[in-house]
Amino acid sequence: MSRNAIKFIATQAINTLAIACFFIISGCATRPNAHPHDPWESYNRGVATFNDEIDAIIAKPLATAYQKFVPNLVQTGIHNFFSNLADPWTAINSVLQLKPQDAVESAFRFGINTFLGFGGVLDIASEMRIEKHKSDFGHTLGYWGVGPGPYLVIPFLGPSTFRDTVASTLIAKGDLVWQLDKVSQRNSLYGLRLLDQRANVMRNTNVLEAVALDKYTFTRDIFLQIRRNEVFDGNPPEEAAPLTEPEPKPGSQAPLSDEKPEPRYDLEPAKAEVTESAEPANPTEAKQKDKSETPTLIEKPVN
Repeated sequence: MSRNAIKFIATQAINTLAIACFFIISGCATRPNAHPHDPWESYNRGVATFNDEIDAIIAKPLATAYQKFVPNLVQTGIHNFFSNLADPWTAINSVLQLKPQDAVESAFRFGINTFLGFGGVLDIASEMRIEKHKSDFGHTLGYWGVGPGPYLVIPFLGPSTFRDTVASTLIAKGDLVWQLDKVSQRNSLYGLRLLDQRANVMRNTNVLEAVALDKYTFTRDIFLQIRRNEVFDGNPPEEAAPLTEPEPKPGSQAPLSDEKPEPRYDLEPAKAEVTESAEPANPTEAKQKDKSETPTLIEKPVN
């Protein structure tokens, strides 16, 4: 068995174990009145706090030093290099999504930038006005109707969804960095790519920390909105309104409940009210009543 095959099997086993752990944790971390897209909020908040601490200790200081001491031209070349490596995987997923134009443009971009742009350091394809596309296998699953599933925060990696986490098990096939045999070179490129990604979002995280009242909620909502917009190519459908009970029509009776009302012992017995009949039964009594009610006028003698 080749080394690449063993490496791929090990990766699949690790990812499968991680997904199984998520299922186990979900049974303990589900909150009763949780966000509809975030039923595992308790677990996710804990991982987000852990990631923030790691970021504050390691990632952010390194990214700050990277931006300060590395020339902007070199930073741009590094970013273009890793962006170029993603184009073949985008082309494959564009084919799976029945988007031939995106697939052809991504393939052309990779060929042009690799051979004319010194391995992708120079973005010659953008100068030729060949559009840049971005797609992955999670996008492909969403294109064919697979829902995002619960929101997840992955240790060291950050926000994701259950669908994208499952789809990441196939990233090894499309990630050209993973195909390197030398572990030292592969890990060095991984580290440099993570550093480039963290430096690119430095300004966004600074604004987030200054503005957001609840950083976790703000990050979750923005991530889910952006990811949904990407999956539907900028035209997401309107979300269905929550189901409500229909209002009863005028004149219709409310459905009877099967439950019997509980007896109440604090009510006083109702007193019988005596009502007078509208008309007396005897006409003579009616006349006498009229006379008694009519005021009598007393004439005053004139002097």
